[in-house]
Amino acid sequence: MLLLILGLILSIGLVLVHEWGHYIVAKRNGVEVEEFGLFFPPRAKVLTKRNGTEYTLNWLPLGGFVKLKGENDADRRKGTFGAATTLVKAKIMLAGVGMNLVAAFVILTIVALIGMPQLVNNQFTVASDTKVTRNDVLIGTLEKGSPAEKAGLEQADILKSLGPVKQAQAVQDADDLPKLTQKYAGQTVEIVYLRDGERRVTETQLRDNEEVAASRKTDNPKGYLGVTPSEYTLQRSTWSAPIVAIGLMKQFTVLTFQGLGTVISSLIHGDTKTASEQVAGPVGIFVVLEQGTLLGIQYVLLIIAIISLSLAIMNALPIPALDGGRLFVLLASRALKKPLTKETEEAIHGTGFVLLLGLIVLITIVDVKRFF
Repeated sequence: MLLLILGLILSIGLVLVHEWGHYIVAKRNGVEVEEFGLFFPPRAKVLTKRNGTEYTLNWLPLGGFVKLKGENDADRRKGTFGAATTLVKAKIMLAGVGMNLVAAFVILTIVALIGMPQLVNNQFTVASDTKVTRNDVLIGTLEKGSPAEKAGLEQADILKSLGPVKQAQAVQDADDLPKLTQKYAGQTVEIVYLRDGERRVTETQLRDNEEVAASRKTDNPKGYLGVTPSEYTLQRSTWSAPIVAIGLMKQFTVLTFQGLGTVISSLIHGDTKTASEQVAGPVGIFVVLEQGTLLGIQYVLLIIAIISLSLAIMNALPIPALDGGRLFVLLASRALKKPLTKETEEAIHGTGFVLLLGLIVLITIVDVKRFF
């Protein structure tokens, strides 16, 4: 519970860090900040007011915002965003992206120092400065009605040993489990496992060779125990921690764009199921954080770092209502030499914001169906 609360606080902190980037760059370049808001309106409460800036708490927990004086490009009053140069406007718009990148780098560096969870194959690291400090075999998926389910095992349980009663053998990696279950096929075995840090022991009868072999000729193949194992590995670095952080940021950025490509391709071909599996909203993030707490603070911090990196990437893209979209519209108007009117700018970004909220609602519905 404490790790979950920490994860949620850090998630909110990412929003504050992002908006603080806009805030501080605007202030340093003479643009007045009228409001610094946590979450989206309607407003719940004015927390305080300092130096002409209201700090507010709002009802929709979907992000945050900084309201600048004269945000329209056509506003030329002193101290307004509209009166700032194009360069200053670009710096203000991209400051949030920059802060999220810095946050991701700092968190990843810390995680590399205390133990970096291995999430993907060929995950970047500096081999000469990498030491494996933990390697657990977890239950990844569980077949309904399987010997594992009958024994009371659950997803994310850490398997320690399996074998005849009082003679269980250590499960040191994911390859050990299928070897052991095949070796003791059809027999009653003792399983030692950890759940929430507590050592537990259970017994179950494995499926025999005939049943498993017969099932593999059908559309519903079964295993001896009925679980798919996964490994949770921690790799610790020392002097190379900042290098590992940069390497992982590059690797996860590539993976993010590959995921976006899959979403676009799937939508074009009408495969909404595949597209929905590539995205997650507030509910999905909460579930991932909740599940991650079972694996320790390193995993929670890694998820927070990935969220920060994802926020930076999405806000840098030319999506209406987001920072990249606002910058794209600004630069397009300069390239076309067509000044933006207040009405045009509000129509573009207002429509984009409504569509963005609609997308968040849709993703939330998908997340609820997926996880509940």
